[in-house]
Amino acid sequence: MLYNIEEKDLFESPEDLLKMYEDDCMGKKARKKPGFTTFSVLRGFFLLIIFLVVGVAAFASVLGVILLQDITQDLPPVETMRTPSLTSVVYDRHDNVIARLFEENRTWTPIALISPWALKAVLAAEDSEFYEHQGIRLKAIARAAINDIMKRSSAQGGSTITQQVARMMYLNSERTFKRKASEAILAIKMEKIYTKDQILELYMNMAYFGQGAYGITAASQNYFGKNATNLTLSEASMLAGLLPAPNAYTPIRHPEKGKTRQNYVLGRMVDTGIITPQEKSQALAANLTYIRSADTKVQFVMEDAPHFVSHVLFKELLPKYGRDRIYRGGLTVRTTIDLELQKHAESVVSKMKFEGALACLDPNTGEILALVGGRNFDDSKFNRATQAYRQPGSAFKPIVYAAAIENGFRPVDRILDAPLKFPNGWSPKNSDGKNRGEVTLIDALAQSINTSAVRLAQVTGVEVIRNQARRMGITTPYLPQDLSVALGSSSLTPLEMAAAFSVFANNGHRIEPYGVREIIDSNGDSVEQNGPVITDALSPETAVTVRSMLMQAVSWGTGTRANLAKEGYETFGKTGTTNDWTDVWFVGGTPNLVTVVYVGNDNHKTLGRAFGGTVAAPVWKEFMEGAVKLMDTPKKFQIPSGVGVQSITVCRATGYLANKACPSKANILIAVGQAPETHCPWHGGDAFEAQNDPNAPQLLLTPEDENIRDNWDMDRPWDDIPIEPFEPTGAPDPAPLPEPDILPYQLDPAPAEEIERRYQDLLKQYNIQ
Repeated sequence: MLYNIEEKDLFESPEDLLKMYEDDCMGKKARKKPGFTTFSVLRGFFLLIIFLVVGVAAFASVLGVILLQDITQDLPPVETMRTPSLTSVVYDRHDNVIARLFEENRTWTPIALISPWALKAVLAAEDSEFYEHQGIRLKAIARAAINDIMKRSSAQGGSTITQQVARMMYLNSERTFKRKASEAILAIKMEKIYTKDQILELYMNMAYFGQGAYGITAASQNYFGKNATNLTLSEASMLAGLLPAPNAYTPIRHPEKGKTRQNYVLGRMVDTGIITPQEKSQALAANLTYIRSADTKVQFVMEDAPHFVSHVLFKELLPKYGRDRIYRGGLTVRTTIDLELQKHAESVVSKMKFEGALACLDPNTGEILALVGGRNFDDSKFNRATQAYRQPGSAFKPIVYAAAIENGFRPVDRILDAPLKFPNGWSPKNSDGKNRGEVTLIDALAQSINTSAVRLAQVTGVEVIRNQARRMGITTPYLPQDLSVALGSSSLTPLEMAAAFSVFANNGHRIEPYGVREIIDSNGDSVEQNGPVITDALSPETAVTVRSMLMQAVSWGTGTRANLAKEGYETFGKTGTTNDWTDVWFVGGTPNLVTVVYVGNDNHKTLGRAFGGTVAAPVWKEFMEGAVKLMDTPKKFQIPSGVGVQSITVCRATGYLANKACPSKANILIAVGQAPETHCPWHGGDAFEAQNDPNAPQLLLTPEDENIRDNWDMDRPWDDIPIEPFEPTGAPDPAPLPEPDILPYQLDPAPAEEIERRYQDLLKQYNIQ
């Protein structure tokens, strides 16, 4: 029997359908128990399908509600999105970038400052309906779902820009149904809170473009060396093409794939009416130049001023602000360094035969202008400018002479250069092995006479010298408390020496070296400002006097190879050489600049008859010849009004005012009222007048000198009248003596291997790769 079920009957209830079947088969008079017929099977199957569909729908609805509640409960509030990781940028004094510190290399850029081509290219490639949808595109989601099922994978995207931002700011990148659902829910919520431009700005700054570049600004800088504002259509389309898989499509490693993606983006821009086919052809044909090489790796690398940046980073920034704020906080760090001067310094140091360091300061402020801690940062992270505690040798003597003059002695006074041997066996000698008898303090300093420096320390007092060193900026814990301090047996850093010599350059003020001028947070607020910290260290008269003595040291003493007189610059400075030629120095300055050059092996092996005047001074001069031009410094030192000094020319041998017949002369500045009033009686002056001169140079004698003075006294024009030694007021107690057999670096306070190990430990401590 055929059953004609009309189309309208398909919409009847199951009960009506059953009743129709009974009426047709049995009639209305009698009922017959149904058997298993074709129709009964169809009816049962049909009922089962309906039941299953209804059941599954009900179950799915309940499950969907449960899952939605579960997902919603786990979602973060849309208002509290993840703080983006921003790049902190370190600038030099002229706002040149010297380092970028980042976990993700990202510089936040407002949408108004992003090239319109970049915005249009990204929208065409990633979400051409961005300004129309409400956060999700159902068609795209369905297409992606079907594709995922067909390919049995979750590779198909389908996410809008809003969904991608939701993933970046709130979620992770795992490919699960829950994450996809969370992404969609968050996208819908975001569209209700944020404007389209705000969401697009988030995307342009958060997206990863490869080569370590997060955000459009970092990408434009890494790939094209320009700001995101200035991207062309060709450049923008190339960058937009990277977004789905930056490492796979990078034109630097895979130029053909990169070009294919660029062509796709430009094609989408044509399809959406943004550009014409002709503009596409022109953009595609443009020759793009990339600034990153194919083997560039994103790692902890500082190409510019690495020793300076590492010093500031580990000494100041990380201890004060912590890793997260430095590497994720988007700080602007403005420093004191001059990048051009720094590069000049690095070039000079890199040519040195031995290891060493250079530090250059503005003596008026303490600003670090250049800092080089070694010949090659990649080979050694040991910063010898700030971490190498080394003996300065004779470079320390100006501090001894400053203490003596501050306490009443004069540069025209004389002292013995004669053999020394102390009861404990210590017997300091001059580097040339000679002794000259009586010498003026001018000559003793300029010629770097050791025996005279030790005698001067005896009559001045070791503690007086130590205190003077501290006032001038010597902070080392390794400052000896015995007479060896006069010969530079302390262990200190080049930066300390630069600070101490700045006192001579700035007329008596102690300055604190500093490298960071200001730190600005990502909101533009200043969180730290630094400036000069200045205190009195010497009377201006003493500072100017010692500086004039050190100008003689450069003019005719041990530092002649550093003299910039031919270039027209007044120059002062002092050489330093330690025992066995282990360390050599030159420390000095010109107006507005003080520089120290240190040369020495990390293992303290001898440099081989190398002296500060022959090895360090030429390096110093090469740097300073360029520095005075780069910094455009004045040529003459300015003496402030009110500083009571006068200029005199004296006989170097006797200290009296010079006659024409004096064989050697020195022009110095001396405090008013301290200069001799008569001319040198040894070379034509009147002996009687010299004898009665109230400011006649004095002979400074230690108690031990009384026994040997007759052998070393100068032959005087008045031999029949004995000369009385000058007895300083409040003469110090006998000074402690150093142990004669202790080697200079028997206990090295800063071994290079230990410093390298500490550096690696710091990298691990702050989780820096």
